[in-house]
Amino acid sequence: DTLWDLAIAEVEKRENTDDDAKHMEVWEKSLLFMGNKNGGKTTILLRCLERGEVPKPTLALEYTFGRRARRHNTRKDVAHFWELGGGTSLQELIQIPITSNNIRSFAVVLVLDLSKPNELWTTMEKLLQVTRNHTNKILTKLEKTNPEVAAEIKQRMQNNLQRDHPDYELVDPFPIPLLIIGSKYDIFH
Repeated sequence: DTLWDLAIAEVEKRENTDDDAKHMEVWEKSLLFMGNKNGGKTTILLRCLERGEVPKPTLALEYTFGRRARRHNTRKDVAHFWELGGGTSLQELIQIPITSNNIRSFAVVLVLDLSKPNELWTTMEKLLQVTRNHTNKILTKLEKTNPEVAAEIKQRMQNNLQRDHPDYELVDPFPIPLLIIGSKYDIFH
């Protein structure tokens, strides 16, 4: 078997899973883009969606989605994209897209504008703290209403850590997947 054959077999195996929860995870994801004002979030989002539009400033919290079929005559993957505008001034709106219904398939993309080094740390710290607090509230509620899901989310984050690291017991991982992007490196450089 070639590498390509193995990849196709793996995708087909995942597609044939009977578990509805896993099926939902495979087909539907949600992303929240947040970061510095004028940091490039919309530009990154439009490139991800392969749209040639000219980026416009985000007003508050904007939603868009994208669909793409893996192959002909298959279900389409759906991605829900949320974009928080205004830097840290509208951080309370983070509560809207992150819910107990979608937390299993949710991820955060933090876009930091490298051309504004004086704002990097405070922007990152404020936005991540608000997101962590809100996510932890959702997990606390889930522990009471659906403990299996809460345990699965916590275990998934623990599994991403290096077990043999000396600080393993001291690390408190971010509760949901997080990607940090440094934008405008050309201006910074």
